[in-house]
Amino acid sequence: MTPFTQNDQDYLAERFQILENHIVHSSKIALLKIQSWKFAMRTPEVGSNYQQAAEAMVRDSLLSVVPNSFVLCEEGYYLSPTDN
Repeated sequence: MTPFTQNDQDYLAERFQILENHIVHSSKIALLKIQSWKFAMRTPEVGSNYQQAAEAMVRDSLLSVVPNSFVLCEEGYYLSPTDN
């Protein structure tokens, strides 16, 4: 009798799709923020709070790269025993 192994591919695929949609949505928001930031930089009345918010948005959405090995490790891929 072969041992039961849980297949989490559907869960991982759905989780990946949700995170991918979140990243796409955040990237669109960041792009709009960048465009409005460029426009606002032409006007001298722009406060520093607006600039800091736009920089944080760009940093959090566009510059958040996660390696594949981190995702696999967090999901327990490397921790589960493999019996052949």
